[in-house]
Amino acid sequence: MRPLDELVRPNIRTLQPYSTARDEYAGGEISTWLDANESPYDNGVNRYPDPHQRELKRRIAALKGVREGQIFLGNGSDEAIDLAYRIFCTPGRDNAVSIAPTYGMYRVAADTNDVEMREVALGDDFALPTDALLAAADECTKLLWICSPNNPTGNAFPAREIERLLREFPGMVLLDEAYIDFASKPGFLSRLDEFPNLIILQTLSKAWGMAGLRLGLAFAAEPVAELFARVKYPYNINGPTQREVLERLTQPITAQIAELRRERLRTARALAGCRAIERVYPSEANFLLVRTAAPDRLYEALIRAGVIVRNRSRVAGCAGCLRITVGRPEENDLLIRTIQNFQP
Repeated sequence: MRPLDELVRPNIRTLQPYSTARDEYAGGEISTWLDANESPYDNGVNRYPDPHQRELKRRIAALKGVREGQIFLGNGSDEAIDLAYRIFCTPGRDNAVSIAPTYGMYRVAADTNDVEMREVALGDDFALPTDALLAAADECTKLLWICSPNNPTGNAFPAREIERLLREFPGMVLLDEAYIDFASKPGFLSRLDEFPNLIILQTLSKAWGMAGLRLGLAFAAEPVAELFARVKYPYNINGPTQREVLERLTQPITAQIAELRRERLRTARALAGCRAIERVYPSEANFLLVRTAAPDRLYEALIRAGVIVRNRSRVAGCAGCLRITVGRPEENDLLIRTIQNFQP
C-alpha cells in the first residue's frame, strides 16, 4: 500500500469540515438549545440529529467487535461508495479497478465523479481474477472494488485471494460484505487492524431487514474513517432513522438468517429440477442466480404470475441469467410453481 497521504486527494487532506455549534462547545449539560435556528416547539423531530451518531456507533461497535473510531455510517452503502471516489480519486486523472459482473453502483459512482473504471471479468464459475486485477492497476489507480459474496453471482471469494489483493494492491481495497451474514464463512471485519488499506462495507438492509431505513456501514482504520467523517454532509443520518435502528438492533436475527439459508437451499434444489432452468449457481447470499434459455420470456411469465425478479441477462458475464431473491416459503413456492409450469 502506498502511504495514505499519497492516496488522498490534496484538497481533501486540507479540507476543514463543516462544524456545528454542538461540535464546538466543550461539554456540559445543556437545557436551552438556541444555537441552530431550530423550532423550539417539541414535536419529536424539531431538533437536528447527532451529526456524529455517537450512541448508534457505540451500539454497532459493541455488536461488530470494532472501535467506534473505525465506523462510518452512511445513507445506505451508496453514500460510502460515492465518498470513496471523492476522497481518493482526482476527477479526470485517477482510476479504479473492479471485478465484473458486480454491483452496478461502483461504476455509476465512478462515472458521476469522472473517474475511469477498469473492469476485470471474473473467471470460470465466477472465480476471482487476482492476477488480472493486480495487473490492471497503474500509478493512478486508487481504488479496488471486491464484493464478496458477490452481487449478482452469489459466490464468496477465497480469503487467501482477498488477502493477496490487500497485501499487493497499491491503493485502497473496498470489500463489500453486504451479504456476509448469509455466507458459510466469516468476512474480514475481525481482521480490520491487519490491513490499513482495507475498507469494509456492510449494511443493515439485508439480514437485518432495514432496507427502508437506508443505513450503510463502513469500517476502516481510524485515519480513513476520519476522512469519511470529514467529507460527509453534517446530518447525513436523520434522527428518526437513528432511533429506529437503535431499537431494532436489540432484536435477534439468527432465526431469520437460518430460515433464509434453508429456503435458499430448498429453492435451489427445486429450481435445479425445472426443465426451464439450465443451471442454478452456488450462492452464499440471500438470492440465487439461475440460467435459462429464454430469460426474457421466463421473466415475463413470472411478472404475469405477480412475481418480480431481476433480469440480468444483458449484463456481461450473466447471459441468460435471472437473479432471484429468496423470499418467504409461500413466495418461493409461487416462484417454483410458475417456473415448473413455464413452457420453454
